[in-house]
Amino acid sequence: MTDEATTVGSAARRRPAPRVAVVGTGFGARVHVPALRAAGFDVVALVGRDVERTERRARRLEVDRACTSLTAALEGGVEAVTIAAPPDTHCVLALEAIACGAAVLCEKPFALDAAEARAMLDAADAAGVVHLVGHEFRLAEDRAVVTRAIARGVIGRPRLIVIAQAVPLVGDPAVGVTDWWFDQKRGGGWLGASGSHVIDCVRAWTGAEFASISAALPRVSMRSADRADDSFSVRATLSDGCEVVVAQTAAGWGHAVGTTFVAGTHGTLWIDDGCVMAADRDGTRVLAPEPDLRVPPVAISDRASDRFTHLELGPYTRLCEAFLARVEGRPRAEPVPIATFADGLATTLVLDTIRGCAASARAAMTFDAPPISGG
Repeated sequence: MTDEATTVGSAARRRPAPRVAVVGTGFGARVHVPALRAAGFDVVALVGRDVERTERRARRLEVDRACTSLTAALEGGVEAVTIAAPPDTHCVLALEAIACGAAVLCEKPFALDAAEARAMLDAADAAGVVHLVGHEFRLAEDRAVVTRAIARGVIGRPRLIVIAQAVPLVGDPAVGVTDWWFDQKRGGGWLGASGSHVIDCVRAWTGAEFASISAALPRVSMRSADRADDSFSVRATLSDGCEVVVAQTAAGWGHAVGTTFVAGTHGTLWIDDGCVMAADRDGTRVLAPEPDLRVPPVAISDRASDRFTHLELGPYTRLCEAFLARVEGRPRAEPVPIATFADGLATTLVLDTIRGCAASARAAMTFDAPPISGG
């Protein structure tokens, strides 16, 4: 038995690393490539629109192939594809990868609308391929601690969730952003960029779906009025009766400020500078991450392009570890539920409703069809 186990273990260690193509020379090059490698993937291709930039970044990252189309990358043979291109390309790219039998990890915002999101989920399910969404912040230590605490009943039943933040990103109109970021037709705007994470966070914490919504998409910065939203304000009721208030702006100044708390029937959780606190009739205490919730430490860089990398790369590495295990068909205990295309569709339904509510100036909007529950 011992010899057999040793032989099997050695064979597993000799298994070639799955080959993956990364689409996107921005976030894809900065976060996907190092996270995938740290998880154990073999990154064999980088895909971008600009030939020179793609080749330059592929050389810097020591990726063998620089491609200007996913088609070219797929021709080289890969088991997986990660998509970090602008949102208006997600559906086409995902469907192409799925048609070739590749597993797909797609960035958020997942799709331009629910119709695209449903097409992506249906195709992935029909092909039987692994499909995940880049909601890495489910695996951030503070959010994961809250997820586990709620699941264990630390505060009883959540009745009110408040998440409010101001981030100094686009407040100064002189500061440039990526060309698609403020283009509504291409899926730009702060609701998709950050609101998708917040909606997914609420769903992951509670296990409940959004039932009714009132919302607005104000523009706080002095940029032109035809630009996509830089802020959002949402009040919602979940299917389990929990009330939710979320408001964010990317047009803050100074340093980032905000508050996040969950009030339950037996206690309250809140996040204080990355530390999770819990309070109930027995007093107030710190909830430290258990070992399986820890993420790899990341050095803080002085480069402007890396201003958020230390927040993103650790949890993204954990996400890619889960992706690898699923691609290889290995059983793996995941510390928190991982977002799949089903979650991508559910979140997109909420985002569509928020946009519709804001555009019509209606006080509230309910879903025409109940959202689905994701994996």
